[in-house]
Amino acid sequence: MSDTPLSKEQVEALLLRGPFHQWLGLSVVAVGEGTIELKATWRAEWVVNAERGYVHGGILATLVDLTADWALVSKTGRGVPTVDLRVDYHRAAMQGDLTCRGTVVKFGNQLSVAEAQILDDAGRLLASGRGVYMTAPAK
Repeated sequence: MSDTPLSKEQVEALLLRGPFHQWLGLSVVAVGEGTIELKATWRAEWVVNAERGYVHGGILATLVDLTADWALVSKTGRGVPTVDLRVDYHRAAMQGDLTCRGTVVKFGNQLSVAEAQILDDAGRLLASGRGVYMTAPAK
């Protein structure tokens, strides 16, 4: 477990080690005790319906999962495996950068719970969800 808080730059460096996270265009806006805010930079490849121009729900689910997961970084110092995930979709995500906010609900020795919200550039809620993550110490 992490004894000293990681800076947003340190968290971003850890997060962006993953090529998929790089492809998503992620950047860390802020990191707090049990909280994180990320920005996902718009990519045309997110669009599932060319005529309507909305983002595939899998992208939103991915953002919910990884944002909730990385909200735990202030306690774990790393990303952790997902055990269970629930996502609710509230409105279609259209073209534009996305704001992703995560909060730890409960931190445990083995399992932890965190939730996330995905918002458009006007601050409208697009998707939200909650995950259970394996936070047992790495071996």
